[in-house]
Amino acid sequence: MNTILIGIIVVNVLISYKGFNDVAFFRKYEFHVGSIRSGEQIRMISSGFLHVDIMHLAFNMLTLYFFAPTVIAYLGNFSFILVYFGSLVFGSLLTMIFHKNDYSYRAVGASGAVTGVLYSAILLEPNSNVDLYFIISMPAYVFGIAYLLYSIYGMKAKNDNIGHTAHFGGAVGGYLITLIKYPSLLNDQTFMVILLAIPIIILFVMAKLGKL
Repeated sequence: MNTILIGIIVVNVLISYKGFNDVAFFRKYEFHVGSIRSGEQIRMISSGFLHVDIMHLAFNMLTLYFFAPTVIAYLGNFSFILVYFGSLVFGSLLTMIFHKNDYSYRAVGASGAVTGVLYSAILLEPNSNVDLYFIISMPAYVFGIAYLLYSIYGMKAKNDNIGHTAHFGGAVGGYLITLIKYPSLLNDQTFMVILLAIPIIILFVMAKLGKL
């Protein structure tokens, strides 16, 4: 395993564990719209290292473990860090845009950053296979598009406690940063670049039309 990847996983585990056992710490650094709008912007980053429970943490870290090596192999360590933290920021920013008037909105988790890494890996190797629970196998680009369409549905339905907006924002971050760092994809994988952009375009058109 890459040492940068190990470091990110270890930091997530340590900070999340602290949050599991210290409610005051958890509340101080979670994503909370009211607090962020009052000037506590650090929460937009710190919340990405807190998790609700062990299962939440394990799911995010396992997803990162499986998809990060692809990004590192193509882009290198520095760009992987850029994708990870850039996606985390994109996820937090999109969440603020969509929930700016909901002062009580709270969220935690590395999902935005991890989804950005996931979408970056899919963009780099769109024809690889993704195995869901080791039962269902599908091309990576199909999974990526379906995942973002499901995120749009979740953002519109608002019938669960999943941070769909952060997931989507993270994916946008991973998509854009990857294209900036690996621009040859625009020529080598033009069709896939356009295809993977479709859910992103759909979201912003729906937002423009007030459908979300």
